[in-house]
Amino acid sequence: MANIQDLLSALDVFSRATDKASIERANSWLQDFQHSPEAWSTCNVLLLSPDAPSPAKVFAAQTFRTKVTYDLNQVDPGNILALRDTLLTALETYKGGPRTIIVQLSLAVAGLALQFPAWENPVQTLIDSFGRNPATVGTLLEFLTLLPEEVSGNTRIPISDNEYRLRSTQLLTTNAQRVLELLSMYINASGVTAAVQYQVFNCLYSWLAAGEISVTDLAETPLFAYAFEALASVELFDAAVDVICQMVHETQEIDDNMAVIQLLVPRIVALRSQIAKEHDDPDKIKGYTRIFSEAGETYRFLLLQHTETFFPIVEAIGECSAYPDLDIVPITFPFWMRLAQNLGKKSSVSPLFLDAYKTLMTVIIKHLHFPPDTSPLVGQEADDFRSFRHVMGDTLKDCCFVLRTESCLLAAYQLITNALSRGTDVSWQEIEAPLFAMRSMGAEVDPEDNSAVPKIIDLIPSLPNHPRVRYAALLIISRYTEWINVHPDYIPFQLQYISAGFEDNDTEVIAAAGQALKYMCQDCKQHLTDFLPTLHTFLTTTGTKLVQDDRRQVYEAIAYVISAMPMNRAAESLKTFSLDILAQVHAISTKPTPPTKAEIEEVGNGLENLEVMLHVIQGCGEDLPPACNNTCQEAWIIFDNFLSNYGLSYDLAERTTRVLRRGIDLFSKSALSVAPSVVSRMSLAFEATGYPSFLWIAGKIIGRYGNEKDPALKAAIQEIFERSTNKVAALLHIKTPGEIPDVLEDYLQMLLQFVTLAPDILFVSTSFALAFRCAMTGLTVVHSDIIFAALDLFRSILTHDCMEPVTPATPAKFPIYAASVRDAMNKEGLQFVACILNGLVGDFPEDAASIVVTIFRALVYIWSNQLLTWLPPVLEQLPVTNVPIEAKTQFLRDVTTAVNTRQYDKVKHAILALDRASRKARDRRRNGLDKHL
Repeated sequence: MANIQDLLSALDVFSRATDKASIERANSWLQDFQHSPEAWSTCNVLLLSPDAPSPAKVFAAQTFRTKVTYDLNQVDPGNILALRDTLLTALETYKGGPRTIIVQLSLAVAGLALQFPAWENPVQTLIDSFGRNPATVGTLLEFLTLLPEEVSGNTRIPISDNEYRLRSTQLLTTNAQRVLELLSMYINASGVTAAVQYQVFNCLYSWLAAGEISVTDLAETPLFAYAFEALASVELFDAAVDVICQMVHETQEIDDNMAVIQLLVPRIVALRSQIAKEHDDPDKIKGYTRIFSEAGETYRFLLLQHTETFFPIVEAIGECSAYPDLDIVPITFPFWMRLAQNLGKKSSVSPLFLDAYKTLMTVIIKHLHFPPDTSPLVGQEADDFRSFRHVMGDTLKDCCFVLRTESCLLAAYQLITNALSRGTDVSWQEIEAPLFAMRSMGAEVDPEDNSAVPKIIDLIPSLPNHPRVRYAALLIISRYTEWINVHPDYIPFQLQYISAGFEDNDTEVIAAAGQALKYMCQDCKQHLTDFLPTLHTFLTTTGTKLVQDDRRQVYEAIAYVISAMPMNRAAESLKTFSLDILAQVHAISTKPTPPTKAEIEEVGNGLENLEVMLHVIQGCGEDLPPACNNTCQEAWIIFDNFLSNYGLSYDLAERTTRVLRRGIDLFSKSALSVAPSVVSRMSLAFEATGYPSFLWIAGKIIGRYGNEKDPALKAAIQEIFERSTNKVAALLHIKTPGEIPDVLEDYLQMLLQFVTLAPDILFVSTSFALAFRCAMTGLTVVHSDIIFAALDLFRSILTHDCMEPVTPATPAKFPIYAASVRDAMNKEGLQFVACILNGLVGDFPEDAASIVVTIFRALVYIWSNQLLTWLPPVLEQLPVTNVPIEAKTQFLRDVTTAVNTRQYDKVKHAILALDRASRKARDRRRNGLDKHL
């Protein structure tokens, strides 16, 4: 490894470079350096050098932490004590900062302490070395704060579970009382600064959170009272809040901690007055809200058992919920939710809780109000507010759980009627917010309710004609359609109101009308079959003016109605709506002049609408109704002609194939008659365009009809295999696999169908070897679905029954299949193994290892001698940063042993060990360097 000057140069490049290549080269160099044995001494020199630049010193401290975690085995056991002393000396040197170096060195010391049991009491050593000098107390507190986090959180340190349990007890549990005494001494020591007190609280929090310091012991020290007193200090407020919340959290075992709870609760209740006092300071209110909410959640069973004693906590949380800052309000929501879950199960609820939830509901509806028109929300702020309204809607459901939905709906209804009674002196916000609340609470509506919901539905006609109000009212209809289904007399008016919504000038109102119609048709479909002609007329008139997203929702709504009809009527109705779209497709196909852009867009929209309808209706069963007898053939003639003319358009190709996919479901066996023609067209279309959708639909057809004995279909399947393989190979000559991921994915999925349903085509075809090479490229794409498809394909090929030893019962074709597979692997084996191992130690998903094991077991079993010649050059080129040299050597040794002893199952151990070593190395890289050194 290079000298210090080389290291400084690499750090300079890493911190200053802007181009990715330079950064990656420097990063790789630095990672290699960190892994080297000489990094220990080099970094020590850097830390002690007064002339070294600050980023280099930070890097040196960071390297010590990394090497203690991963490379302590590089240090001779006799030198571990010297390493400890080196780290402690460095901590002493940097007692004045910067904090970044103190943190990294403290983590290194903590990691060393965990792995070095001969160091009997590291905590006492640090206290003795740094605890008596005011200049080093901050360093000691930093170490003590980080120690519990590092011991419990650094799972990368290589020690056994038993060693960990023993050592963590020695480091933490046996020292907890000593640390508590130390913190108690420091908190009010003579000359103590706010900065040290802040560190004391952080350290106390760390040990509390780790479960090492008990609240019972803490309550007997000055720290307990001082945590509450520190709330008056600006510098200590946040740290004190953290400690108080953690103290409350640690008393969740109520019966075991009642004595401490009796000390905590009066102090917490006394803080309620601070809400009014600090009203203008959101940061303070946030802290108090955290304390009250933590107490409410932790002590909610005590709230139920001793309501009057503990109810001031509920009142305080209610005041926090009413605070105008909507960043603070949601802190209280988990409390209200969990309390509601407890109260909702009770046969009777205290009036105090009922009043609290009534007040909460009013508060939430007030928070739901949009700002006045004079100061509207815009941009991200508006989006955030809309998102948060839905979160508040969940809290309204909690109110329903306690107060019952009917009373909550009536309360929101009353807010609207009170506002409307004022005549013109009412803002739309006063109407819209309760409407939104009704929509949120609609999920809890009883479909049999005959009290609140009829009043709400009857109220809708009298609402102001404001876009936001109409939008909210339409979404109420969307949410209440299950209730409307039980009360079908309301359907005509609802359809009228929805239809009027489509005439609105506001796009959001139109979209809401589309959603309302969709859910109306979905939930009330059996009541709407007689309205179908009206809906068809609507589509051909008003529907033509809608934007595509809204029109698609209308088609989806109609499809739900059709799906509720008897089979024959449904077929006739579907044909009526489909013919409108097919007529568009036919017209553009036969048009003597090139279509305009608008015409192409319109036919694409029509295809999307047809797909949506077919997706909802799905199928007509095995036996088609008479109305559909010839429809499949007639429709395919139109699509075949359309694709021959417009298959070069990517969007139209996508739309058409998606409709074809739904057509396969609709016509089922009847589609077999056109399947050969469809596959043939897909073959020619993919060859001409390279669009993956043509492979996608071909794969679906092969998956559905691949077992059929139709000679024409078999010929078409063979044709698409050979043409598509040649096309994919041609594309890979001019593009990288990463540039055509969608093509590779659909090609691989199609090949998977061949292995199962058409092996006589796949293995016998002269294109098999080329297909094998094309499929290998799928292993190089950083895309989980493609990697799994490729791995599944090769697993299916290499473990196919044809690869088993020949017996009298072996099918005649199997030796031919096996010879084809062997020939391909003999030619491609080296590259294949390289792809598999590079992926395993690189970008394969974590759960791919089991498939790799299966593939390697097949390789060891069938290509054992060749594998031992392929592995050395493949392992040589694997990046050391992804897998250490010793792991490569061990892997080769394990596989060689498995081959030589014919214990082929042992390859599983070899693969999993290599995978673990690789993941550890990559984890090290991820945790290694900071670009902002």
